[in-house]
Amino acid sequence: MGNKIFVGNLSWEATEEELNVLFSDAGQVTSVKIITDKFTRQPKGFAFVEMANDADAVKAITALNGTMLRDRALTVNEARPPKEREDRGHGGGGGGGGRGGYAGSNRSGGNSGGRRER
Repeated sequence: MGNKIFVGNLSWEATEEELNVLFSDAGQVTSVKIITDKFTRQPKGFAFVEMANDADAVKAITALNGTMLRDRALTVNEARPPKEREDRGHGGGGGGGGRGGYAGSNRSGGNSGGRRER
């Protein structure tokens, strides 16, 4: 087991300081990181806490899973390594092409003057 812990179901109002205090009851906390959206900077509702050693991590997971913080039951378990992402390449791939330039539209049913026949 590693010493990095996943904390889920986190309130958007929770702070890294709150998590630091909560997890320090189980042992020495080396880092806390609440994950935020890279564009809006809003919290995503989960965090990672790193403990000083594996024993403290096990103790924190056992003691804190299901603990209420800001009216939410926390999900606390061992962090898994990130999934490998396939290389999506670079660039946007360009437009679809196809339409060409403006050629006008003859919606009048063949009347070149653009007037409807009555």
